Amino acid sequence: MTQRCAVLDDYQGIALSMADWSPLVGTVDVRTLREPFHSEDDVVAAIGDCEIVVAMRERTPFPASLLARLPRLRLLITSGMRNAAIDLEAAARHGVTVCGTASNTEPPVELTWALILGLARNLVTENTAMRAGGPWQSTLGADLHGRTLGLLGLGKIGTRVARIGQAFGMDVVAWSRNLTAERAKEAGVRIAATKEELLETSDFVSVHLVLSDRTRGLLGADELRRIRPTGYLVNTSRAAIVDQPALLQALRENWFAGAGLDVFDHEPLPADHPLRTLPNVLSLPHLGYVTRRNYEGYFQQAVEDITAFLQGSPLRRLG
Repeated sequence: MTQRCAVLDDYQGIALSMADWSPLVGTVDVRTLREPFHSEDDVVAAIGDCEIVVAMRERTPFPASLLARLPRLRLLITSGMRNAAIDLEAAARHGVTVCGTASNTEPPVELTWALILGLARNLVTENTAMRAGGPWQSTLGADLHGRTLGLLGLGKIGTRVARIGQAFGMDVVAWSRNLTAERAKEAGVRIAATKEELLETSDFVSVHLVLSDRTRGLLGADELRRIRPTGYLVNTSRAAIVDQPALLQALRENWFAGAGLDVFDHEPLPADHPLRTLPNVLSLPHLGYVTRRNYEGYFQQAVEDITAFLQGSPLRRLG
């Protein structure tokens, strides 16, 4: 019997070209869906007939309520080996095997620095002026050398960001609840005594924490007011780590110089959302992991996961 597989949220329409899907021919009928869903009803209508689903990161959540409405689902694959949008306990109760794929940490590091450099040197403003025949030089860039880079989180990604900051000649300081002096020393960075100290002394603050109950809303209005008036905030991690109404107020009222954002509380971000147009925001459509090498790995390993599952030996199981 042929299994049905849906590949979700293939925004660029490239999933089938990123891997060799031929091992599934004759066994699995694969279809791709490019548009985001707006409700659980939409998800059920689109994939309710599928035994296999390939999800792209956390673009489509799979809470218990949705899993209960997908009785045919047997295999759910997510890109990456962590997905907070999938209720693993509910999946197990409904007999759904959840598998993941490897994911490279370098792409979000690179994008973090694209945002930092774009903010520091006003690249969007100056490039727009060049294209429109506007003024030749209208801004004054912020220096990196000799300035302080504050990292909220010093895991794999934060550590790589730190190394690049050091290469620019920046003083790098880090903080998280679990960060030890020994770990900071290994990375060659200073450890901030408190979150508040890091915010008050950094010229650039970059978020590299995992979203959890402890980090949700970690930066609220009180914290955002501590960032220097000339400072910048960059978030390529998860939007909910920063209180979004407070962030919007901070940017509208110019509490600090600006923000580089790749993550939002609602994605895709509504077309009329102010974070798309505020002059002190450099915003990107969640591109942190969106690179060719990552996508080739995601989808090739998704094919491997499907093949192994059908053979009775699931790979890279989660939960």
